[in-house]
Amino acid sequence: MRFVLAATLCAVALGASAQMYRWTDEKGRVHVTDTPPPASAKGVKKSGAAPAEPASKPSSGQEPYALQQARAGFPITLYTTPNCAGCDAARKLLNARGAPFKEVSVIDAGQIEELQKAVGSNAVPAMIVGSTVHKGFEDGAYHRLLDAAGYPKTGVLPPRSQAEPAPPPPQLPEVKPAPEPERPAGPYAPEAVTQETKKK
Repeated sequence: MRFVLAATLCAVALGASAQMYRWTDEKGRVHVTDTPPPASAKGVKKSGAAPAEPASKPSSGQEPYALQQARAGFPITLYTTPNCAGCDAARKLLNARGAPFKEVSVIDAGQIEELQKAVGSNAVPAMIVGSTVHKGFEDGAYHRLLDAAGYPKTGVLPPRSQAEPAPPPPQLPEVKPAPEPERPAGPYAPEAVTQETKKK
């Protein structure tokens, strides 16, 4: 059963080669999409355009300013499953680019339900950048999506070494103490016999 589940989850869909757009709506919310924005969109940027702030801008924290801005507006979540080649490739790309990400290893029913709600299917890997979902793994599509979100390009940040999440410890059956044997009641109970002996 677990093998069938892993095989189903590892059905990797090839990402389409699409132009990415980053834009702001009339309410000031920033979007990253693979379709052209509406006519009312402001600050439209296509993938490959220079980020709004230089990656090397100094800041009070340890992270470059551009990375702080990107992860604040477009946090990355990667859904994977064990023994999935596409998942390993997706993790390797994010690590090589130095982009911080949250990884969810889908191994139980609760996580499968979370995956379905987040991306609309059981396919892994699935990456969410901000509110944009990308199913499957395709090198160019991942880079375009990260570019549009403002993440520094490969080589700007030091590579990361985030590993696949460790599997949870096995669930041990709960051990309950054996119930005490019922003690006889009435005139032949040990307490009654003892009291009768003392009277004599």
